[in-house]
Amino acid sequence: MTAEPGQPDLPIKRKTYIPLENNPLVFTHLLHNLGVTPTLGFYDVHSISTPDDPTPIPRPAYALIFICPAAVYARARTTENDAMPPYSGSGGNEPVIWFRQTIRHACGLIGCLHAVSNGGARAYIQPDGVLDKFLKEAVPLKQTERAQLLYDSEPIEAAHASAAQLGDTKPPPRDEENGFHFITFVKGDDGHLWELNGGMKGPVDRGVLSEGEDALSEKALALGVKTFLGKDVMGDGDYGFSLVALAPKLDD
Repeated sequence: MTAEPGQPDLPIKRKTYIPLENNPLVFTHLLHNLGVTPTLGFYDVHSISTPDDPTPIPRPAYALIFICPAAVYARARTTENDAMPPYSGSGGNEPVIWFRQTIRHACGLIGCLHAVSNGGARAYIQPDGVLDKFLKEAVPLKQTERAQLLYDSEPIEAAHASAAQLGDTKPPPRDEENGFHFITFVKGDDGHLWELNGGMKGPVDRGVLSEGEDALSEKALALGVKTFLGKDVMGDGDYGFSLVALAPKLDD
């Protein structure tokens, strides 16, 4: 079977999901279907430059999922990704668990998995749920086997399909091209900010955060999201950025 251009080991005819809408309700629904406690969810981040967000984000923010146009992503990360060696980590000593994406249009799913499977958010995964069982199998595996486990997971595929039916817009066709990248930034258990994207060659350590800093802190934003907003990567007409944060539920 002929491989995809730029990804020589990925076949052209491979599993394709309906893309998820970048919507906190959609992402939260997905997490809860995977067996994450209802006390954790996603929130829109309306601004990273003004201190008074119209909708306060609960803290700590364990992870951010940043969505940007593919052209911006390419200008910001292609050179770095090309120079990276393929990631070979596995096992419980990994600073973060990372998933290589082999399912077309599963960017939102991969982003959610990276957000909730690392750092403080992992404590919200319910024992014996879909995600708990999956991670117990995935952690010891090398990347090819780990990606195959995700590819073959029927419970995760069902949870994704349910979430794909939600949102404010009609789900796009499976064969429609997706012009955006989903990048997750998470504070790992090691105190570092990690950039996780299933389309790169592995997880990327963006630097150390202090004990009181979370994924939405000024330093984390400077090391992560704001590197996509500089003049060197922004082109004319490159819009469509959005940002959501994973955090504990606000008290009712």
